[in-house]
Amino acid sequence: MKSFLRYIGVKLTTRRSVIIFAVISSVFGIAALVTVIDGAMLGNAVHSALNDPVGLTLATGAFLVAFLLRSVAWRRIVPGLTLGQSLAGVHLALGANHVLPLRLGEPLRVASVVRRTSTSLDVAASSTLALRSADIICVLGLAWILAPNAMQGVVGGWIVPVAAVLGLVAVGSGIWLAKTARATTSVRLPGPVTLGLTAVAWLFEAVLVWQSASWAGLEIGFSDAVVVTTIAVSAQIVAIAPSGIGTYEAASVAAYLALGHDSETALVAAVTAHALKTLYSLIAGGIAVFAPSPSFLGRLRLPRTIGQSPQAEVARRRGPAEAGRPIVLFMPALNEEKAVGKCIRRVPAEIAGHPVHTLIIDDGSTDRTAQIAANTGAEVVSFGETRGLGAGVRFGLEHAMTHNPVAVAFCDADEEYPPEELENLVTPILEGEADYVVGSRFLGTIEHMRPHRRLGNIVLTKLVAFLSRTPVTDGQSGYRAFSPEAASSAEIIHDFNYAQVITLDLIAKGFRYQEVGITYRFRTSGKSFIKLGPYLRRVVPAVARELNTT
Repeated sequence: MKSFLRYIGVKLTTRRSVIIFAVISSVFGIAALVTVIDGAMLGNAVHSALNDPVGLTLATGAFLVAFLLRSVAWRRIVPGLTLGQSLAGVHLALGANHVLPLRLGEPLRVASVVRRTSTSLDVAASSTLALRSADIICVLGLAWILAPNAMQGVVGGWIVPVAAVLGLVAVGSGIWLAKTARATTSVRLPGPVTLGLTAVAWLFEAVLVWQSASWAGLEIGFSDAVVVTTIAVSAQIVAIAPSGIGTYEAASVAAYLALGHDSETALVAAVTAHALKTLYSLIAGGIAVFAPSPSFLGRLRLPRTIGQSPQAEVARRRGPAEAGRPIVLFMPALNEEKAVGKCIRRVPAEIAGHPVHTLIIDDGSTDRTAQIAANTGAEVVSFGETRGLGAGVRFGLEHAMTHNPVAVAFCDADEEYPPEELENLVTPILEGEADYVVGSRFLGTIEHMRPHRRLGNIVLTKLVAFLSRTPVTDGQSGYRAFSPEAASSAEIIHDFNYAQVITLDLIAKGFRYQEVGITYRFRTSGKSFIKLGPYLRRVVPAVARELNTT
């Protein structure tokens, strides 16, 4: 049994397993409800809610106020939190708990403030656990005060073990919080006001339950609504399915039965309340991912105002290109024996008095790419194994700088890009007008491009333009040129590719960006490494990482 539980625990830590478990548990929970609920009664309750805008506003508004009060309570313990970040953390966890099983959304409350503010993990975690313990104790206390008989009927003999567990958790969290408070001034122990805010929050949350019962045809007192809220929320602690589907309804119905109501109407009231809570939670949780700034996902675009790196400042002050220094054109190549020789022969010998040095970066080819390139007169550097296009471009930029170049450029070695048009790319650099020049296929001539690739290029280019706040017309071009300063400053943070991250990196560092039109034709030999699924799985996380490291 222990080994089985250990196996289950490990499996549930993987994202795929969590998703599968969430879907399966949700399906079972919904299926169980569908088989027992009276559809006509539920329809009438929904109709009543939709035709009662005042009641809907009251219910959702009270629910919002409940979480606003909890956010204020959190701020009283952690004064460094802004109200916006406190609200975001609370709502992010709330929304995630309606998507993830086993209450796995709870840690996101801590993660939100740790990632978005200077709050330490100890402060965020200890304060969260203390407040969550206070939450449950307060709501149970309110219910016992307002409706002791009903609580006795629902909880019965379970009150002792429940109180014992809650007491242990509360004491443990209190000790942790006190220890943290002694170590830092950024957190303090909760006082009567904090506990009062926590208690009042439950009264506001009970308004939604009370209003939902009314739509379902149940006339209950407000104290009864508090009891139902108490039992339903307490049961959510051990919920399995996302949003506690099934658990919430079962606990609510048990509470309604103890209060003397029939089970059919009680179930409709429970489902109505749960549906409204879920809708609010998903919307508010979705907003909390992005607002307030900074986003939980990190920076989503480059800043509007960008400073200049020291190298970018040097590049802007650079005078006319020094005579005699070479232009280095390198070509990353992987199994391009049919095209590499033709590409090398098309490279101009000199441009504006600068000799052009051709360099081939052989990315672990298993054919005659390196041999043909060397025989055609290019310098060849071969990797012992395939490292990836991003790694090849990174190495090419580094190696090119050992030649003391006046400009560095690269293009693919598959004949898709014209080496003879190199002068168009390096001229803005030689004349001091730009530091980073991209050969745009969409500003030039496209002799042939497959429709799905054209669409993919357009979509990804629009994304790069949005992220960089720059009028980019070709975000995936394989033909680019750099000033020496840009080439030495460029950072490519993953080995798979370079296209988007190098543009974001150099623009964020203040280098001047420019595009020139080029001629493009689709390859007639060799094989492209780009497959949409793997490409997006590698590139999208790299772009997100780049945005938050520049």
